[in-house]
Amino acid sequence: MTRRRVYVTRQVHEEAVDLLKEHFDVGVWASDEVVPRAELLEQVQGVDTVFCTISDNIDAKLLDAAGPQLRVVATMSVGTQHIDLAECKRRDIVVANTPDVAADSAAEFTVALLLMVTRRCLEGAEAVVNGEWGLWKPMWICGNEVVNRTLGILGFGRVGFGVARRLKPFGVKKILYNDVIQSSMGAELQAQFVDLDTLFRESDFLVVSCALTGLTRNLINKETFDKMKPSAILINTSRGPVVNTADLVEALRSGQIAGAGLDVTDPEPLPPNHPLINLKNCIVTPHIGTNSTKARLNMALNTARNIIDTLVRT
Repeated sequence: MTRRRVYVTRQVHEEAVDLLKEHFDVGVWASDEVVPRAELLEQVQGVDTVFCTISDNIDAKLLDAAGPQLRVVATMSVGTQHIDLAECKRRDIVVANTPDVAADSAAEFTVALLLMVTRRCLEGAEAVVNGEWGLWKPMWICGNEVVNRTLGILGFGRVGFGVARRLKPFGVKKILYNDVIQSSMGAELQAQFVDLDTLFRESDFLVVSCALTGLTRNLINKETFDKMKPSAILINTSRGPVVNTADLVEALRSGQIAGAGLDVTDPEPLPPNHPLINLKNCIVTPHIGTNSTKARLNMALNTARNIIDTLVRT
């Protein structure tokens, strides 16, 4: 009997590949770099499943190249914005993602980024490298504390809740959040469900952890910054297009808000000469919120299991 075929578009953990090989013939693009588009279109021909990442554009052209036997598109990510979901649905192709294994990693990193911006850690580290560390100065590189401040969270899912849970022991005065609906998890942390205007107006730290949808695209913009405190800090580890980049640059330059920490940007990656990279009150990291060994292994394994559960166990 001919075994079904899976194509893995990136070098991933061997444990996940070995799991797939128990059931399928597996081809792998054995590189940590993105598979070239022409190569991808060639390699997916005749496969039953594409094991992809957020860097792969899964559009109608790729689905056509794969052929009518394609049953599953399994992405090693939470987000699915790189996949034409409507086209997959039309062709009766199952789309599977990994929403439940990277939340702790993302929440932990979000807290780290918030603290780095708030306490101006990167400025301090750069001062040491640049030979600017001299005798003690009472007013030099003074950041702010988290204690007795208001934490605001836009999107109170696994990551948003995880951020709130980790920061509550720091002594935050109040936790506010906004989401599509009020969350039952909020009561556990005495978090208050508020409208967007209240969230923007009262938050000392505004953490963006919502999904990218038609409603959230460019939700954080000039009007939002007009409502925020000049001492407020914005943290985005969700999706870059939730924040209007040009408006954020202006808000940081003008002092409309105090600072920002971004693990996601729009565009992504940012060009090296982008103004956000050179602003002292902004820290940009290269989309590494889920870059922990455990999270990435579990993401790869869950992607493999999604494929097996769909093709073998149904």
